[in-house]
Amino acid sequence: MFSRTERDLVRRRLLDLADHDPAVVAAAITGSHATDDEDRWSDIDLAFAVSEPLDAVMHRWTRHLYRDFAAVHHWDLPSGPAIYRVFLLPQGLEVDLAFSPEGDFGPRGPKWRLVFGRSAPPQPVMPGGYDVIAGLAWHHALHARISIERGRYWQAEHWISALRTQTIALACQRLRHPTSYAKGAHLLPPTITGPLETTLVRSLEETELRRALSAAVAALSAELTRTDPTLADRLRPILSDLAASDDDPREG
Repeated sequence: MFSRTERDLVRRRLLDLADHDPAVVAAAITGSHATDDEDRWSDIDLAFAVSEPLDAVMHRWTRHLYRDFAAVHHWDLPSGPAIYRVFLLPQGLEVDLAFSPEGDFGPRGPKWRLVFGRSAPPQPVMPGGYDVIAGLAWHHALHARISIERGRYWQAEHWISALRTQTIALACQRLRHPTSYAKGAHLLPPTITGPLETTLVRSLEETELRRALSAAVAALSAELTRTDPTLADRLRPILSDLAASDDDPREG
């Protein structure tokens, strides 16, 4: 794995490259390094405002990353007008470069430190939609049960794990912790994480999948009761049915 020294050197080289690129009119450090929360395992997160078409600038920077930094692979994540190009460097160092049109360059959250150039005023951060998270949770519970009935046990394991992820997100949102990618999961109290341990799928046996789904549905119901008792009451009959054992195959 990469060292702190190697990571910091790569970051300085990238910022120097940006400073000498006439198409990059502003740059910012984002992520944990911007707020001094970086640890030994943090990756590199940078954002660039560009005055030329994004495709051309990103193509040029991609050549730099492969030629000068020995990049192994990359992929893109669009986000509004920006595109995050995510690179994997040797020794497992991840480099996330966000390219934005000049007029759309600005912070989308607190983890932002302008290095040079100008940025737009901070944009209000919209909280994650509770209904979306809750909706994904019951959706995943439903599809986990259907997958079991169809005998698609790997798919069932996928949906049970995805259900647990949404339950964690609901708890994190309620307690004002980060909700994405389980970033706030380690901050949850044992009273929440303890029952979630029982939702882990230990094998692909049908009885085990049914047990794990029942535990996952119980954890979801408990969290819904804490956050939205009205919704919990409406969903309870359906969730109880999904958690119940039923040997009759279903179609659909």
